[in-house]
Amino acid sequence: MPDSSTAKNIARCVVRYYRKNRRDLPWRERGDAYGVWISEIMLQQTRVAAVIPYYERWLRSFPTIDALAKADLDDVLAHWSGLGYYSRARNIHSCAKEVTTSYGGHLPRTAKELRTLPGIGRYTAGAISSIAYKQHEALVDGNVARVISRVFAIEDNIKSTAGIKEQWRICEALVPSSAPGDFNQGLMEIGALLCKPKNPDCDLCPLSEHCRARNEGRIAELPVVSKRKAAREKPLLALEAGFFERGGKLLLAHRKAEGLFGGLWELPSSESRDELSALTGLKLSFLGRTASLEHEQVLSHRRLRIRVWPAQVSGRTRLVQGSPYQRLSWLRLSELPSIGISTATRSILQRRSEIRYER
Repeated sequence: MPDSSTAKNIARCVVRYYRKNRRDLPWRERGDAYGVWISEIMLQQTRVAAVIPYYERWLRSFPTIDALAKADLDDVLAHWSGLGYYSRARNIHSCAKEVTTSYGGHLPRTAKELRTLPGIGRYTAGAISSIAYKQHEALVDGNVARVISRVFAIEDNIKSTAGIKEQWRICEALVPSSAPGDFNQGLMEIGALLCKPKNPDCDLCPLSEHCRARNEGRIAELPVVSKRKAAREKPLLALEAGFFERGGKLLLAHRKAEGLFGGLWELPSSESRDELSALTGLKLSFLGRTASLEHEQVLSHRRLRIRVWPAQVSGRTRLVQGSPYQRLSWLRLSELPSIGISTATRSILQRRSEIRYER
């Protein structure tokens, strides 16, 4: 734990670095609580460069929390499509509705109040409160955790309970009252641009003289991280998907809000090809003895493999009891950009020219 003098010196170095080297990013230009909130949720598990076009499109379509609250969930998911982790978008939509109802369309100022809202955890609450409202709140994300673990030579695993607790304890001691938002963004900036996981630019880092890892020659050892599970070690979710066309339209299924891919549209899918008829209510005559194409994807906790089967169809769609879907619809390809489609189905549709129709 740093003493008060060291804490002040570190805070001064971080704030000075940030004000001199901060990147020009659209959410920093905007600066309000709504913009900070949306950017922080989008930036989770996603690179800055990838987020910028999503953020700018989002703010054009939903310029205020009230506009977001009034939007249809399908439209919200369509704007999120491609960012993954779709529960974040559903939580954003729910949160906007609650903020509109309970807070007059304005996010509350304190981290304590913010954490009561859907999808806003300790980190996001600290970011909104300190950056938008200048409140004396700390935050810890992956970049900050790496910086703090190296500067203070934290021996605990960076993602362990003890490691997380120590990171927050130190950050709360470091964050200054005068410029908490600049300090927090400065720590994140140092982690993103200088204190990288491999080959950090220690010579350019404003905290190099305070960094125990550098002074003790332990940069390569810290932070302590657990070995990631290889993709092949993750459990496999194997699905059979139907590619059913009729009258220039494609059949898509809208998942119920809860569970994997909740609230998204996808090709009707089941664990068995033979279940697709019962799942959709259609009479199916599959075109080919093998699947037309396969899609593989590594999710956070499992592997996903989808085999795609084209078929001639007859009859009317019908939802069966216990279906994971809330709706089945025949849609034109031109309609798809306006709805939230799962990443897997989006990828399959981009490869639809590979689908074989031989008997």
